[in-house]
Amino acid sequence: MNEIFNKPYNSKLVEEKIYSLWEKSGFFNPDNLLLTKVKSQKSKVKSFSIIMPPPNANGSLHLGHALMIALEDIMIRYKRMAGFKTLWLPGADHAGFETQIVYDKIIEKEGRSRFEIPREKLYQEIWDFTQKNKAAMENQIRRLGASCDWSREKFTLDADIVSKTQDAFIKFYKDGLIYRGKRLVHWCVKHQTGFSDVEIVHEESQNPLYYIKYGPLVVATVRPETIFGDTAVAVNLKDKRYKNLIGKEIEVDVVIAKLKLKVIADEFVDPIFGTGAVKITPAHDFNDFEIWQRHKNEIEGPREVINKYGKMNLVRHFPDSAEVKKYEGLKILEARKLIIEDLEKRGLIKKIDATYKHNVAKCYKCGTTIEPRLMEQWFIKMAPLAKPAIEAIKSGKIKFIPENFKKIYFHWMKNIRDWNISRQIVWGIRIPAWYHELKCIPRAGHEDKVVKCKEIIISKTEPKCEFCDAKFTQETDVFDTWFSSGQWPFLALGYPDLKEYKNFYPTDVMETGWDILFFWVARMIMLGLYRAGKIPFKNVYLHGLVRDSYKQKMSKSKGNVINPIEIVEKYGADALRMALIVGNTPGTDLAFSEEKVKGYKNFANKIWQASRFVLINTADSNEKAKKVKLTQNDKKRLKEFEALKKKITKQMELFKFYIAAEEIYHYFWHTFCDKIIEEMKPRLNNDNQNDKIAAQYILMEILKGSLKLLHPFMPFITEEIYQHLQLDDKKLLIIEKW
Repeated sequence: MNEIFNKPYNSKLVEEKIYSLWEKSGFFNPDNLLLTKVKSQKSKVKSFSIIMPPPNANGSLHLGHALMIALEDIMIRYKRMAGFKTLWLPGADHAGFETQIVYDKIIEKEGRSRFEIPREKLYQEIWDFTQKNKAAMENQIRRLGASCDWSREKFTLDADIVSKTQDAFIKFYKDGLIYRGKRLVHWCVKHQTGFSDVEIVHEESQNPLYYIKYGPLVVATVRPETIFGDTAVAVNLKDKRYKNLIGKEIEVDVVIAKLKLKVIADEFVDPIFGTGAVKITPAHDFNDFEIWQRHKNEIEGPREVINKYGKMNLVRHFPDSAEVKKYEGLKILEARKLIIEDLEKRGLIKKIDATYKHNVAKCYKCGTTIEPRLMEQWFIKMAPLAKPAIEAIKSGKIKFIPENFKKIYFHWMKNIRDWNISRQIVWGIRIPAWYHELKCIPRAGHEDKVVKCKEIIISKTEPKCEFCDAKFTQETDVFDTWFSSGQWPFLALGYPDLKEYKNFYPTDVMETGWDILFFWVARMIMLGLYRAGKIPFKNVYLHGLVRDSYKQKMSKSKGNVINPIEIVEKYGADALRMALIVGNTPGTDLAFSEEKVKGYKNFANKIWQASRFVLINTADSNEKAKKVKLTQNDKKRLKEFEALKKKITKQMELFKFYIAAEEIYHYFWHTFCDKIIEEMKPRLNNDNQNDKIAAQYILMEILKGSLKLLHPFMPFITEEIYQHLQLDDKKLLIIEKW
């Protein structure tokens, strides 16, 4: 027996060596795995595939990634041992805006700004940054024991991914599902980009509610600085107080001018809120924009009075006002304070409710208050995509684990809005749209024709005008990163031509966090059905968030972020994996405890010491020489173990890994170690050779079987021990029969 067993288990001496052994074997690759199957096997080998949710290539892994890797590796190792042709395809995400923000912070420390760096130079800088991070991140994934096929690793900015993502946009456009429209979007004045609806967080805030005299009316608002952009006053048709004013024009004093505003009736207006009369500012409020859409024939269109930097922009709208310059260029809160002072001087503030609470939209990264902004953006019509995606869940083609997320999914999908996919950043996949630079001037031979060039041409390469020599300029916006990652399952597999796509799509499981159900899972279902014509996966396993021991969300600002690799260094990857799995039901957040990891390190050592005992006491075994005669108790122990194997197999099939891990843990420690080994000790020293051989047989059979059951959960230590077992026709445990 190797001297390594003479000391307590040391994961540092085992894990790197074992992972290298696995990689060199080639068995992470399903093509090589197939070669190990019995050639005479008549039935076709079944396949099992998972596409790894690609971690962002902008930093280190966190515990959420460690949980994801543990869960997916458990599924893959189990299915591989169960005889399936398994593919676990790894990847990394360029992560668009997320990476742009990370890199912004780096260059800000250098005294630079991304707005001052040429586009191509900035892109290359971020590319180099992500490639360095990507390599480090992949090594971290290895440290956690991921048995994924590195030969098929993909990046969301690989040339084929970029090209096919742009192809999808072109198809959407031709099918009438993508349009460029001037609409209100969520705008972050700090990061200077728009967002989709799901990227906005809402926080309850207490702000003064100002009651302002508006001619014969009084309106209530938390944003008095937008009065300069008002184009109407709205009331509810059923509100008898304002019946005689509906359809009439009133004059409103907004300090810098007198506005003529029409009073309109709209069902959206809540008669109970404030005074029941609300100011309508289509350029700076989403609800007001919708009201304007319904009343375009009655009232003036949006008037932008706050610019993209969150500053007052009034002179162009009120060039003749002497008062306007005092507000011009002020930040929103500065302008709000000043306008209230001026309104109070004129006696136009009727009252102020300082206790008013409401939800405020914030940027999910920096916490800056979102400013609705009217601008040209590219949108996808989501309702036609949502309908088949809803049916895919209703029909059972895709199953959710846990099932309760179906209700949340249906609610969101039935109330879905068009998706703004434009991002005003450099880092990402460029939208393949081109704009005519100049007014079309027909070239020779076309003078007598009525010519109108297309203002927008959708193309991956620079187009040429059919009639003139004017050039086109390319769209500077890039796709929302979720547009490309929403196509990840089929793009990563080489849609539509590669064998990987044909053999492994749809995939069997999409395992990810519940918090990106709408960001990613729903969009993968919609885009997969539309683009590939099939569901992207059969099962969705949603894990919970990993929180700190006080159940708080981990964040750098709180200082409670835990690096999983540091935990691996202290306790080993097997211990961390078990701590993340046992007791962790799907969809439920987990309070991480380092003490729990320490406990499973002790368990690893228990496995080590028990295996050492068995190896020492079976070194001279020769069960082939004599027929093994088992006692009734021996048969009972084997029968119990067979029942355990069936029970754990059933739990694995039902995705109840948290139960399976705990079952084998308790069996190995409390039954095998505490009872069976103790029962066998006297027999191992018995002069009765038959009894000794039977005891050796029982110990080896249960140890060997236990290592197989433990392997998906604790792959490193089980493989190391398995390689020391004296067995005929021994392979790597990674491909042994379950």
